[in-house]
Amino acid sequence: MAPIGNLRHRPVRRLTQLYAGLVLYGVSMAMMIRSGLGLDPWDVFHQGLARQTGLSFGTVTIAVGAAVLLLWIPLRQRPGLGTVSNVVVIGLVVDAAVALLPAGLPLAARIGLLLGGIVANGAATGLYLGARLGPGPRDGLMTGYVARRPGRSVRLVRTVIEITVLALGWLLGGTVGIGTVAYALGIGPLAQFFIPRFAVPAEPVQSNRARPAPVGTASGGRALDGTALGGTALDGTALGGTAPVSVPPVSADPPAPESGRGKPVSGGIAPRGSGGDHAELR
Repeated sequence: MAPIGNLRHRPVRRLTQLYAGLVLYGVSMAMMIRSGLGLDPWDVFHQGLARQTGLSFGTVTIAVGAAVLLLWIPLRQRPGLGTVSNVVVIGLVVDAAVALLPAGLPLAARIGLLLGGIVANGAATGLYLGARLGPGPRDGLMTGYVARRPGRSVRLVRTVIEITVLALGWLLGGTVGIGTVAYALGIGPLAQFFIPRFAVPAEPVQSNRARPAPVGTASGGRALDGTALGGTALDGTALGGTAPVSVPPVSADPPAPESGRGKPVSGGIAPRGSGGDHAELR
């Protein structure tokens, strides 16, 4: 799982944010279920399957999530910790929250549950996606398909998938209502609002290049301007108490020979004369 290896960067915040988001997501689903005013497309499908199979809503959610993950294989998608946790945690939480929330509430309370559930769902989406530990299985199905089919619109692919599961869920007996429309209109702006606010900054890229040496400093502890950093300067000055040593300057040009035939020059050898005399050694 690719995103698991990145937990070295802010692991406490990211794990806390991931599981807080998944728990809140399950609670938001339970709020919309108890409102009885309609669910989002995938939950209409889950509810329809639950009514046909007799399984709990949470159990069906887990089973569908696992089945969708199998569709990742031909798309070559790699699940992360957040992906697997999404499948398990949301299903468990939604069953527990449905059991705790009362049924048969008056209409005003049900509208409040619906609106609160939609807002909580947007915040939960921002939390768990902002943790950067992998998308949910349904989101990964959409993004994986688009990645394998260049040029396809993300909006078009998502619309086709959600209309398909909505129609199947309605045929199976899922609840479609004003809540379905409200969710479709509200979840996009809410997610756009919450995701940037909860996004964990990406891990900074560290360069492996060695830091450059300061200007004017040579390797080995000696400065290029003639100052030795360890005890002796290159210009002959000893650091740490040693008296300076005078070094005579060296001329770039050789000394000119003296005029006159047979005169020796500095270095011990005289040049040949014009009359064929041999050089004599001093």
